[in-house]
Amino acid sequence: MRTLFAVLLILVPLTVLGQSSEEGAVRAVVQKYVDAREVRDPKVLAALFTEDADQLVSDGVWRKGREAVVKGTLESSGRASGHRTIVVESVRFVTPDVAIAEGRYSIAAANGVPARNMWTSIVLTNKNGWRIAGIRNMLPAAR
Repeated sequence: MRTLFAVLLILVPLTVLGQSSEEGAVRAVVQKYVDAREVRDPKVLAALFTEDADQLVSDGVWRKGREAVVKGTLESSGRASGHRTIVVESVRFVTPDVAIAEGRYSIAAANGVPARNMWTSIVLTNKNGWRIAGIRNMLPAAR
């Protein structure tokens, strides 16, 4: 019994450390996505997405496939050029290789386009590194 307890004392902290390391990696991919949008770098953006990635944006456009996601992302960054931020509020691991990062997504007002405050859910998969498989951007409902 003591041996089992000692093993659990060792393994439980290692599991927690592994999850926090993976959570940090997921958060880093989300930040790289925001940074790549800011500088409008198509190569960096493409590297962040899975080939079959999709994105459902707040106006209802559904971009399917990495090429469409990158193209649409760059076009919308050009139209709404205000500084973007995503503050990740939670990361949940559905499996060890699938995570959902959720957070507040804001675009600052710029060039006559008003500020936008939304919510985003980003699904990531880990196959030789974390990549974005899906993004859902939502506007808050009127109350």
